Amino acid sequence: MLPRAFAVVPDPATVRRELYFLTLYRIFEAALLCLVVFGPVAALLAPPRHPALAATVATGYLVLAVALFLAGRAGHVERQALAGVLVDILAAALAMHALPQSSAGIAMMLLFNVGAAAVLLPLRLGLGMAALAAVAFAVEYGWALVDGIAPTHSLAELSMFSVSYLAIATLTHLLGRQAQAAEALAERRGTQVADLAEVNELIIRRMRTGVLLVDAVGRVALANEAATLLLGGNPLDQRPLSEASPALDRRLREWMHDGQLDPHPLQLATGLPEVLPRFARLRASDDQALVFLDDTSIATQRAESLTLATLGRFAASLAHEIRNPLAAISYATQLMEESPDIPASDRRLLEIILQQTQRMNGIVENVLGLAKRERAQPEHVDLGEFARQFVADYRASHPLEDDLLEAGTPATPLHCLVDRRQLQQVATVLVHNALVYGRLPGEPARVAVRVHADPGGRPLLDVIDRGPGIPDAAASQLFKPFHTTSPHGTGLGLYIARELCLANQATLDYVPLPGGGACFRVRLVAAGSQALAAP
Repeated sequence: MLPRAFAVVPDPATVRRELYFLTLYRIFEAALLCLVVFGPVAALLAPPRHPALAATVATGYLVLAVALFLAGRAGHVERQALAGVLVDILAAALAMHALPQSSAGIAMMLLFNVGAAAVLLPLRLGLGMAALAAVAFAVEYGWALVDGIAPTHSLAELSMFSVSYLAIATLTHLLGRQAQAAEALAERRGTQVADLAEVNELIIRRMRTGVLLVDAVGRVALANEAATLLLGGNPLDQRPLSEASPALDRRLREWMHDGQLDPHPLQLATGLPEVLPRFARLRASDDQALVFLDDTSIATQRAESLTLATLGRFAASLAHEIRNPLAAISYATQLMEESPDIPASDRRLLEIILQQTQRMNGIVENVLGLAKRERAQPEHVDLGEFARQFVADYRASHPLEDDLLEAGTPATPLHCLVDRRQLQQVATVLVHNALVYGRLPGEPARVAVRVHADPGGRPLLDVIDRGPGIPDAAASQLFKPFHTTSPHGTGLGLYIARELCLANQATLDYVPLPGGGACFRVRLVAAGSQALAAP
């Protein structure tokens, strides 16, 4: 039995190649035997004991060797190897009897055939062929005694050759299996290394951090996708860094000269975010350098996320401490307003106190919204019915005076999958902003809550105003936390609204309108979708 470590399935291509060389060697042996029998070499040797037998064996062995070579290109390998070694043993025994002067060389050459066949055969068949070779030599020895002529080998030589055949068959079989196991292991390791190389290349290529490899002459040897985008999107491979980005090339040369890293960010292309370059030598002994380009906008977003998380935890811990005094101040102010002893001039002060108390409570509510992040509880909602009910409730609870708020809904129901309470919060934020900021100077606000579907069938909720619109510079900052253009705002309303939309797998986008005005569009999940099936 083979050791467990070497009990492997040989590669068919490798086994076929081994059979090919064995059959090629057999043709060489047969040609050499023909040379001994028919060639000029025959004059240098003693005449054959049986000339007819020698000629027949040499010719037949050559024909069979060629036939086995041609058959070895296809078919069952073990069967072909077994047939070949049987032919070798038979031809060797007959050739030794016909050519006693060449018997030692023939016996030695057969060693290779037996050993090579043992590599291609199971161990028991390989040992069986070795034993058959020993038996064939013994039969040839007995044949010589029966003919009354001197045997080609002594009994000692016969015994040594028999042991040699068994030993070489065992040894070559084990070594062959070990070689096949090593080859299979090397192939697996090579495949794993190739896979790891592809994975590493994919990771580097898909990294959000730009990576450049700059050689000793300042040429970009490698660049991942992020680096290409941060440098303007043009191909970088084999381009001089001084041509692709003179500022980055200058920063790299300064670092290689004095080892000092400039902490100031760079803008490598117009309209792209600033990057903070970092450098590292590929090897300590050469001038190749790795350049890492960190997008500062990503770092800013991470800082904002940390700030929001910290603020949320802080607000949650102080919520009751802040809201209780506010409730007391608000309640006391309302009681004072009911007193007939308060002069009219002081009532205006009480109104200011109450308004600012309510404003402060709204700020606390917005900040608490960052900390809660409640999980959405989706339900089937008729978006048209929701819009009509929302507008009616908003009118009842928020006096509009001369402002206009109306609902535009389709004639047929349009169902969506959303948390109704969270959608109410989003709509409240959007309508409030439209009424406050979406008005022309000196004119009442005109706001519409419109429900319709996009071409793909997804429900849309638009909050539209006919105000001055939003400048392009401010539009890119709309949904960033704490960004506000009003001295009375917190900059959290739109940010929280978008977060609530994301919790419902919806989107909130700003859509500029031609001719003035602004539209904030909520794209919801259709009721038939399974996107929000999981809670």
